[in-house]
Amino acid sequence: MKTNLNKNFPYSDFSDDFAGWPPEATVFPIAGVDLKVLPGTHPFVATEGAAIRENWAKETAANPALFDGRLVFQQRLSLTEAGISGEGYVIPFSAFMYWRRQPQRGGGLHIFAYPVLESADGALVAIRMGAHTANPGQVYFAAGSLEPEDIVDNSCDIEANMRREVHEETGFNLSDAVAGQQLYASHANRTVTLMRLFRFDLTADEMVERIEAHMLVAEDKEIAGAVAIRSADHAAYPYNRAMLPVIDWYFGKRGV
Repeated sequence: MKTNLNKNFPYSDFSDDFAGWPPEATVFPIAGVDLKVLPGTHPFVATEGAAIRENWAKETAANPALFDGRLVFQQRLSLTEAGISGEGYVIPFSAFMYWRRQPQRGGGLHIFAYPVLESADGALVAIRMGAHTANPGQVYFAAGSLEPEDIVDNSCDIEANMRREVHEETGFNLSDAVAGQQLYASHANRTVTLMRLFRFDLTADEMVERIEAHMLVAEDKEIAGAVAIRSADHAAYPYNRAMLPVIDWYFGKRGV
């Protein structure tokens, strides 16, 4: 067994977890997704419980609005001709927050879905997160981690997750959009992003206006606004890092 360079974790270094995958920060097509959810406790949570609690105390002291909900966190992922498959467990959000703080993220993998909202005039529409959230001020597509309500027959329903997140955060119904047939993925720093294009018959300005109107009546006040993305300029907004490969790919593939 290889020795982990991060002494905090008694795991192998997981350097080969993505062997055979396309390079980090590139977008590539996949055939499908099959993410099983196992019963019991994720080994990372079982091993790092004390450190997780200590870090959560610091997180909530800095941001009392944080809520220790639940999400699905992967133990393993693989990429084959059939697509991405994996096995994970439901863990506390506090455990995920500790994991993502580590400079070398051992012990698990995170996967989430991006519904990439396209406007009729060729822009992408994203949201800006509120100051009280775990990603304050960051701009990214309406999305969230896989949660227990996304689990159907012990598997994660990616499409249901995208529909729920978009509706909660923007008020839009993905059934009103033309969905792209192809599913894509990207990965970096042990986080995998799944994505599908959804094209609405509205201009970007119209979509932003509708989202900002929804903000006024939304039950969950997570977002602070909406933005229209018209180029791959990384400096245009304070993007979440997972956004950068997507905008590079989207505007690059269209020759913009």
